Amino acid sequence: MWPTRMNNFSLMRSLDIHEDPTFIPEVATSVTEDKSEAISPSDVIKQLTDARSDSARNGFSFKGIKDYLECYRSGKLTPSQVARNIIAMLEDCDKSTPPLRAIVQWDQEQIMLMAEASTTRYRNKCTLSCLDGIPVCLKEEFKVVPYHHRVGTVYLGTQPETEDATVAKKLREAGAIIIGVSNMHELGTGTTGCNPNRYHKIPRNPYNPNHFTGGSSSGSAAAVAAGLCPVAIGTDGGGSVRIPASFCGVVGLKDGMPPNMSDTYSCEVKFDQRNSEIYHPESHEGTFGRISCHGSLPLSYSTVSVGPICTSVADAAIVYSILAEPDLLYPYGLKQPRATLSDMCAPDLKGLKLGVDWTVFKACDAEVLSVCEKAVKHLQSLGASVVEVSLPEMEEARVAHVICILSEMRDFLQPDFNKHFHEMNLETRASLALASQFTALDYIKANRQRTRSMRFLQEIFSTVNCILTPVRSMRFMHLGNFTGIPGLVVPIGYSTTGFPISLQVMAKWWDEAVLLRTGLKLEQFRDQTKKPSIYYDILA
Repeated sequence: MWPTRMNNFSLMRSLDIHEDPTFIPEVATSVTEDKSEAISPSDVIKQLTDARSDSARNGFSFKGIKDYLECYRSGKLTPSQVARNIIAMLEDCDKSTPPLRAIVQWDQEQIMLMAEASTTRYRNKCTLSCLDGIPVCLKEEFKVVPYHHRVGTVYLGTQPETEDATVAKKLREAGAIIIGVSNMHELGTGTTGCNPNRYHKIPRNPYNPNHFTGGSSSGSAAAVAAGLCPVAIGTDGGGSVRIPASFCGVVGLKDGMPPNMSDTYSCEVKFDQRNSEIYHPESHEGTFGRISCHGSLPLSYSTVSVGPICTSVADAAIVYSILAEPDLLYPYGLKQPRATLSDMCAPDLKGLKLGVDWTVFKACDAEVLSVCEKAVKHLQSLGASVVEVSLPEMEEARVAHVICILSEMRDFLQPDFNKHFHEMNLETRASLALASQFTALDYIKANRQRTRSMRFLQEIFSTVNCILTPVRSMRFMHLGNFTGIPGLVVPIGYSTTGFPISLQVMAKWWDEAVLLRTGLKLEQFRDQTKKPSIYYDILA
């Protein structure tokens, strides 16, 4: 979730910051709900699923939700047939050299039960949603029946789960086929995805199995890129959805962060997701945002959010619209404004202002910069205007983000650190040991910096709709988590060595709709999709 370059932490101590600290990136909604919206979200989803499939184009294209629905609706394949194909591919993944290690727990009987139920619904023309029969996987950070909730470790999840996380429950209610839980960096403590312990091993990048997937939602991105499923769910505390999505050449969406926390304090008590104890709302809590985190391990309460990894922006929008609903088990999201897909399918980008800090933007490899600059020009050709903006104090924000996320994880994992230290990977031990060196003053100073960074962004978003950056591991990722704004990464091309290159779009709090609108047009920039060296065509 943060860079391995653990330096410059004395920076915070040398600064004199007068702003009050912001411990949660809370911003009241400024999005005005249009009760007379011409096109409802369900109508937008129908447009997305009824549109001509990308597979009709010449050359390779990833199979997405539309492709599965076309097969089911036409009778070409049933969900049961698809499930049998997936099981065969999962067996092949485990036997390959090296093993893909995208899905680390799966159960043939469970997969077939869900698939057969979906097949019956299609036969009876009573499907539950546009996700009915769609294969999905969830990061091991979520509780999913009947798998072990190990969160990338060897010591957690000693017994199979008996209750789903909210996102798993919603996916089941939508008719999706959960094919298993996916690999992850141990406890989300890194951005490579490398997890050498006996239960997980190292997940492989489908574009080159000798390279990392990125992390910490490593297996989720690898599963989508390898064709095992068109949809995966991850979590993002410092790029943990967006980094692996970009490394693996697929789409990743990090949702926005919380509503005004004062709205939730009417709840006198809440339920501790890990220890099954009643505790007060002001005590340690999990993650926040559009999508409920109930049933995931609450590692960092102020930075982590849930997000989908998909084969396309359209698919990300579909999954987002289904999952981004209030959850009574998750009080922090009860006051969020209604999720909307307003104007997502607009024919152009006229009226949108895209902010670019060219100094920050150009801090990447020349080859990446060249492709990203051309992608920005593509968005301009569709009617968007590019406005030069300044993203101040990025290094201060980077350092403050690491202090916040590491301190919060160290706090939550204190019992684990004491009891299971020798069962943790060396990288996890080092990260948590480093966090123990931070003081209360460091944490307060970092959150004073959060106040400043959020104010800077509020000023920037008063003049532009989006901010654009390249994607280069952690360099451009931390700002979204630190301040709570949503972000979307979209693949736009490839390096000369064949690795994916992506562009990131960030928007103001609660405005995921403009991300998706921009992302739809951005993914049209890539004139050809290269087939990963590891790819399973489940629909063949």
